[in-house]
Amino acid sequence: MAGSSGGNGGLAAAIVRHRGWIAAAWIAAGVVLLPAAGRVERTLDVGARIRGSESAAVEEALARRFVSPFARFAVLVVSGVPAPDAPEGRAALEHVVAGLGAIPGVARCLSYLDAQDTLFRARAADGTFVLCGLDSRRGPADALIPGLRTATSAIAAGLAPEHPGIALRWTGEAALNFDLRRTSSAQAQQAERRALPLTLALLVWAFGAVAAAVLPTVAGMLAIALSLGAAVLISARWPLSLLLQNVVTMLGLGLGIDYALLMVSRFREARAAGAAPVQAAEAAVGQAGHTVALSGAAVAIGFAALLVVPLNELRSVAVGGLLVVTASVLLATTLLPSLLVWLGPRVDLGRVRRPVGSAGGIWQRWGRWVARRPGTVLVAAGAPVLALAVQATRLDTGLPRGDWLPPAMESARAVHALQAMGRSGVIQTVRVILELPDGVTAGSRAGWEATRRLSDALAADARVAGVRSLPVLAGAQWRPSATAFTRQDVRRTFISDDRDAALVEVLPHESVAASELARLVRELRGRDPAALTGLPGTTLKIGGLPAFNADYEAAVRGRFAGVVALVVAGTLVALFAGFRSVLVAVKAVLLNLLSVAAAFGAVVLVFQDGLGAGLLGLERPLSGVFPVVPILVFCTVFGLSMDYEVFLVARVAEARRAGRDEAEALAEGLARTGGVITSAAIIMIAVFGAFVLGDFLLIKMLGFALAVAVLLDATIVRLAIGPALLRVAGRWNWWPAHPGACPVPQSPPRRSSVSPDGGTLPQAEHRCYNSAP
Repeated sequence: MAGSSGGNGGLAAAIVRHRGWIAAAWIAAGVVLLPAAGRVERTLDVGARIRGSESAAVEEALARRFVSPFARFAVLVVSGVPAPDAPEGRAALEHVVAGLGAIPGVARCLSYLDAQDTLFRARAADGTFVLCGLDSRRGPADALIPGLRTATSAIAAGLAPEHPGIALRWTGEAALNFDLRRTSSAQAQQAERRALPLTLALLVWAFGAVAAAVLPTVAGMLAIALSLGAAVLISARWPLSLLLQNVVTMLGLGLGIDYALLMVSRFREARAAGAAPVQAAEAAVGQAGHTVALSGAAVAIGFAALLVVPLNELRSVAVGGLLVVTASVLLATTLLPSLLVWLGPRVDLGRVRRPVGSAGGIWQRWGRWVARRPGTVLVAAGAPVLALAVQATRLDTGLPRGDWLPPAMESARAVHALQAMGRSGVIQTVRVILELPDGVTAGSRAGWEATRRLSDALAADARVAGVRSLPVLAGAQWRPSATAFTRQDVRRTFISDDRDAALVEVLPHESVAASELARLVRELRGRDPAALTGLPGTTLKIGGLPAFNADYEAAVRGRFAGVVALVVAGTLVALFAGFRSVLVAVKAVLLNLLSVAAAFGAVVLVFQDGLGAGLLGLERPLSGVFPVVPILVFCTVFGLSMDYEVFLVARVAEARRAGRDEAEALAEGLARTGGVITSAAIIMIAVFGAFVLGDFLLIKMLGFALAVAVLLDATIVRLAIGPALLRVAGRWNWWPAHPGACPVPQSPPRRSSVSPDGGTLPQAEHRCYNSAP
């Protein structure tokens, strides 16, 4: 069994003794990191990247080998003006295109003015759209979006007197990525503002005093600000995604407050037992510091495993998680004890009520009841959780069907306008690069015919509305001068400079869902290029937004099993090192897996089946839950679920070292931690619930899954199933601890002590108990 050894006591005393230097170090860190945190939205990347993916290779090839002005493009949707074949509509479009040509970052524009293609005419509404190639030399495409919007706002203002309803809105992959990340950032800040007042009120309720409640709140806010500041500094060398901000905000409020709550509870417990502020702070660090560090290690393992996934978003989440866990642990174990010593008896200032005091006796009676009837508890508590966990087998990790974009985003409104025109498929264009064999060029008869056959094969697919390639645009059979009279920008768009490759663009039907287009990409990648082109030695590379979605899903799914194995193995090692018990570590991991599965089951019932979906602002059930949700929820929940396990088992282990038998140790552990665990869980649920209220579906799902996981874990799993399993295992819980490994207690034994909930608990005379089975 692990506990507060003499080494821990020496470290605790050193931390409290050098509290002035420690406070100075934190002030210095704040001077460096807090100003940087204010730059987080301007610094972190808003785009998603998949290192080494085929879709990324296609984008790179179009920019470098084809030197195509449309290698990266955005779509400007022009609404509130007549169709471009009407004189007024044409004049308005000419004004817009002329203005676009003067915008830095726009390489070239393609519209109804270039070729009176019916693609640019709305089927059932006025308006049109312009394809704008983006200059790759000016950095990431999404970084150009703010400048483009500023410029087109001025263009729209100039046309407003003649067309009062005009609207110029940007969409496409770059604009959607930009808006989604910005929206997630804004909603993280809104959720933080919603959660903080409620969190503070819950802490006042739990502690019964304003001063004691303020400390954990300040710790959580500091953990967020310092972590975001550190992320900004790291991003100077390693680009990080703005999604990091959501994770840091969620966990900073949750973990930062949880760990600080535990430390303040232990300090007040020691003070109630008669210790002076310095000694109480040492006891808090010595007793709770080990628990906080072990819990933080378990959470960190979950986020560290995300580093193996080659997605900049998930790696950014991993960095954010590691930063905020580290900050939360260090704040709770170093800075907070200094503040507690300084406050001393003033920690109870602003007392408004007794703490959740009588709960200590309730939890102790519950522990004794569980100790007497562990089998009954296991059946009654385990059955509903297992039934919910079974639903996780139906989890669909594909992209949701329908309109799930936040409606306030400009790019989402532009997509809706394209849908009204019957042209939204343009942003889902699949881009196929045909690599020709040695000795064959795109302009030769063999290369031309291979491109034409590929175009015909793709056009025959029921999911495809149209195909664009040089043979299709030329509308003629091959001839020696087939490419000679083609416009240079068109030729460079569809034929590479070395003439060894050709581009075929596939425009899907409006009604085809994003998940079905990703399936189309996977099917194309699995087909024989020679059979499609009639030319042996050819290869295909597939890009575009549907290919990006397919690569994203493959990157996550392909590494999910490896991430699970890393997290489970790392957690087992950390728990065995912390508790020196095989069974405690294995039981904790199995219970964590149960909590994760139950959270997934709840996601299936609500988001896929629609049970209670209206309460979350959803109009209808969804077909999928995003590929990234399972891996993010697993890694986050697995670490968070360990908090309460560590809190409880550490106190049971303390009681065993103090001489309690298994039943009494269980009752005392529950009495000392039941109130802390439920208070911490209520706060965590409030934090995650604040993220459910936004309209960004991905963040809504994450907040819901995490809130459900914490609710189940802190009630049924850790306070019923876990204690019952501890009782069933008996002394085997602590194997292979040696009978002589009983550590010396931190403080002299006392006849009684006060629980963090205010209840008085008998304290046995200390003796080493033979804990080996």
